[in-house]
Amino acid sequence: MSIRLSRQIIAATLFKLLLNIGRRFVYPFAPALSRGLDVPLTAITSIIATSQITSLVGLFSGPLADRIGYRFMMQMGLLLLAIGMLICGILPSYWVVFGGLVLASFGKILFDPALQAYIGKEVHYTRRARAIGITELSWAGSTLIGIPFLGLVIEYAGLPSSFYLLAVLGFLAWFLAGQVFPPDERQPEARPAIKQVLLSISKLIKIRPAAGMLAFGFWISLANDNLFVVYGAWFEKDFQVSLVSLGFSTIAIGTAELLGEFATTSFADKIGLKRAIIIGLVMATIAYLLLPIVGVSLALAMVGIFLVFSTFEFTIVTSFSLSTELMPRARATMMAGFFAAAGLGRMVGVLIGGLLWRHGGIHTVAWFSAAFTCLGLVSLLWGLKGWRPDTDN
Repeated sequence: MSIRLSRQIIAATLFKLLLNIGRRFVYPFAPALSRGLDVPLTAITSIIATSQITSLVGLFSGPLADRIGYRFMMQMGLLLLAIGMLICGILPSYWVVFGGLVLASFGKILFDPALQAYIGKEVHYTRRARAIGITELSWAGSTLIGIPFLGLVIEYAGLPSSFYLLAVLGFLAWFLAGQVFPPDERQPEARPAIKQVLLSISKLIKIRPAAGMLAFGFWISLANDNLFVVYGAWFEKDFQVSLVSLGFSTIAIGTAELLGEFATTSFADKIGLKRAIIIGLVMATIAYLLLPIVGVSLALAMVGIFLVFSTFEFTIVTSFSLSTELMPRARATMMAGFFAAAGLGRMVGVLIGGLLWRHGGIHTVAWFSAAFTCLGLVSLLWGLKGWRPDTDN
């Protein structure tokens, strides 16, 4: 990997860290936001739900990135983050903050497919998992580093200051992205005509490897959020944990994500991306099935949760790398479609997780998550049957 490309990947990781903080900080600080904006907690969860929906709208960002340019879309994503946070800081009232945070969430939807498509274009397939795995360290980093730091800012300088800080960093990242990444090579015929954009999106379900990967992303994301939405209730009911203990469990999940990302960076290229994903799916299924068995004590339950999230993160991050090769002429379209399918899966998982919990507790939740993961494996094997990467790329 050249020095130029290494510098770009490091910069992109920092940019993604900023975008991930902007997307994830609402979750732990929802009570602080509700107090600061003088609204009930349910009003803040509505912001979270609406932000998730942006992943579906993001379907259109991929074809636009393929046609307009990857650097342009990455810069637009960072600019939306900066503007959204600035709006929140200037007028911290509920509906303004609602609009600002949703606008900022669009920034991540524009940035991520464009970045991964750029890496897919610049990094050889046999080294791609390492490059994408490095950028995905920003996801765990937002939980382990970014959000705790932002908590200090909110505690000592107030909620508006956190918005201003993210806005300033967003504008700085927008400027730096223009310096780090080369200008886009736009061709006259690459105008983003709506007919061509829709045609690009339709290919996602017409090309079997792409369709299989979309189904895979849907099922494994459904499985993970099906558990994620109720694990706190499980800990409270069975182990009578305090809010402090639940907070520490979030750190454990962040650490598990970090381990999964490191595993992708270190091993996925060596053992082959398809084989690595299959191994990850099998291990994740076992981890889900173990939860009711090991859930006899808080310590063992925490180990079980750690195994679930580390294997899931290894699987999903490795799948990003493979997905960038399924539609080489429309990489951003493929990645935007993958994120949209995964986002839809998360929404469904959140909706059914609570129902499964009420009807059968952690046993039912874990069994269904394991079953959904197996459906993800079936989708992957169906989609990639007979597919081979272009190793000359």
